[in-house]
Amino acid sequence: MKSLLLNSALLAITLSLSAIGGPTASPALAAETPPAAPAAVETVDVDPALWVVKDADTTIYMFGTVHILKPGMGWFDEAVKEAFDKSDRLVLEMVEPGAGEAQQLFAKYGLDKSGKPLTSKMTEEEKAIYTKAMEKVGLPAAAFEPFDPWAAAVTMQVMGLQKGGYDTNSGVETQLTAAAKASKKPISGVETMESQLAIFDSLSQETQVKFLIEAAKVVDDMTTSMDAMVALWAKPDPDGLAKVMNDGLTDPKLYAALLTNRNANWAAWINKQMEKPGTIFMAVGAGHLSGTTSVPKLLTAYGIETERVAY
Repeated sequence: MKSLLLNSALLAITLSLSAIGGPTASPALAAETPPAAPAAVETVDVDPALWVVKDADTTIYMFGTVHILKPGMGWFDEAVKEAFDKSDRLVLEMVEPGAGEAQQLFAKYGLDKSGKPLTSKMTEEEKAIYTKAMEKVGLPAAAFEPFDPWAAAVTMQVMGLQKGGYDTNSGVETQLTAAAKASKKPISGVETMESQLAIFDSLSQETQVKFLIEAAKVVDDMTTSMDAMVALWAKPDPDGLAKVMNDGLTDPKLYAALLTNRNANWAAWINKQMEKPGTIFMAVGAGHLSGTTSVPKLLTAYGIETERVAY
């Protein structure tokens, strides 16, 4: 389940939570000192994979994203920038709601309504693993007590990645959104923050606790694992990236919820968009664009062939 911890769907949520100070639902976390601004770094040119589907009057570019990156990744140029500039609008997995709405949604889906403390849902062995991991991210074990296990897991992940030098402001969606606003391109999402949070809230408590404990076990390796996946994204090696990201989803129900069902919805959305003229730049988590149940694979059922853009 190690790969699951950094799945693109989870990072979309951690991006949202961190953008609103996700852990602000906990007073203990609200008191944390924000990290210092990163020092200037040299930009490294990378060329992530870009796909396109098109017919006589419609073009849809599909760009696989990483939702949180270290500063200094120069990906927004060459064919990616050209495709973005040609596009009439930007479509993301979701458009971030305002801070107030996001906090309300987190309270609705990420906090335990019964008031049952998080650690009371764990065995003594699990509690020991969790407590040790919290020490490593610099928080008391009690900090996440109001959280559902899944919310504690994703918050722990983003905090671990931030300690390893990752910055949500360097994420692909953040930069694309800024560019779209600057060029006055309409921005929309194929999902909402609420629908994404609801996916995790619908998981059984047993699955959520397992997810949290697996996150706690690998907190030391989180940055190393993410570095390896970003290297595959940057190379690019989309098939290798999909394998690393998605092989950890060994639970069929979880795999369907996080990948197959969502990919099927997005493929249907693309098929419908092909009926309308125009050019779209669609940016979704890279794990959704490669593999046996990827969006490009599912598009073949509609008779739509996907091409890799060479650059």
